[in-house]
Amino acid sequence: MEKYLGIMIIVAACIVVLLIGSVRTKMEWMLNIVMRCILGTIAIYFINMILAFVGVSSGVGINGFTILTSGILGIPGLLALYGIAFYRLL
Repeated sequence: MEKYLGIMIIVAACIVVLLIGSVRTKMEWMLNIVMRCILGTIAIYFINMILAFVGVSSGVGINGFTILTSGILGIPGLLALYGIAFYRLL
């Protein structure tokens, strides 16, 4: 009986270690998305300011869709947003 108890304790310890590692990687992933959303919002704001200074009236609005697009896709998402905005300008 003690043999099985020892095996169960080892298996439980392994499961706990795997769960802690899983939660940590998910937290890093979520933190990465949040930081990219914040930086993407700042980038949209400054790009819109530069475009307004140059005289181009095509800017991307800051809303939930654009924030998530820049957060999930990063720089390619920003380029896609401004590509769509300039396509509408044509």
